[in-house]
Amino acid sequence: MNARDLTWPDLVWSHFSRPRFDDFDARVRAAAATGYQGIGLYAQAYGRMREAGRTAAQLTKLVADHGLCIAEVETARGWWATEGPPADECRIVEELAYELADAAGVRYLQVIGPYDCSFAQAVEGFGRLCDRAARHGLLVGIEWLPYTNIPTAADAQAIVEAVGRDNAGYCADIWHHTRGANDLALLRALPADKVFAVQMNDGPAARILDDYKDDCLASRVPPGEGAFDSVGFVKTLIEMGVTAPISLEVCSHELWAAPVKDAARASTEGMRRVLAAVAQG
Repeated sequence: MNARDLTWPDLVWSHFSRPRFDDFDARVRAAAATGYQGIGLYAQAYGRMREAGRTAAQLTKLVADHGLCIAEVETARGWWATEGPPADECRIVEELAYELADAAGVRYLQVIGPYDCSFAQAVEGFGRLCDRAARHGLLVGIEWLPYTNIPTAADAQAIVEAVGRDNAGYCADIWHHTRGANDLALLRALPADKVFAVQMNDGPAARILDDYKDDCLASRVPPGEGAFDSVGFVKTLIEMGVTAPISLEVCSHELWAAPVKDAARASTEGMRRVLAAVAQG
């Protein structure tokens, strides 16, 4: 499986659907057994494995032997900075992502805010990141997050359009769409070919935890099992012509504690039910 050949509705198991530093081999076996085409990888998790002696080539072979690919790498922060700790952190993540891209053909690098600078500097920094990533064949997507100063699709769009790079685009996560602006018009305003990543999950109508970030990393459920309009969100993406693969990012304390194969299966089964409901009209 070649990550750069992934398309809708291929399924990718997001790294954060399990604890950050769990057993990578077990994760791969579970994803292969439950119908995924790819997996995501947190850059720092790869960094730990590299420190333990594992190479990008070894990880690539492992996933390929199970009929999978490493589809995406997360998460680049500090891309706006020109110096100091934020810039240093970003370049470390980039180094790890580029190693994986070169060895495994990873298709996508995730970027999040906030940026602590002027809008103009943020645009310059994101453009430079996209240029570096392009040398390794990587698409770069901004994920809008309501708890940052890139809270909506429109805010991400302003940066991407100002940057004007072919490999600069978006990550549309139903959690942040629903818990944020919850405005499908903002989603429809994005060019479909610039939506490089789609993250699916579900959740309760109201927060369980008071803090937004804490809640989004603990309270998700598989698609179709919460109060979100998963069917409407997916229909909109299909109508737009989005062709990105579907990344299942179900950050859940309950599923993190579950057997790895059960966690993997819960998300694929939920997503397939949502896709079936969309197909039925």
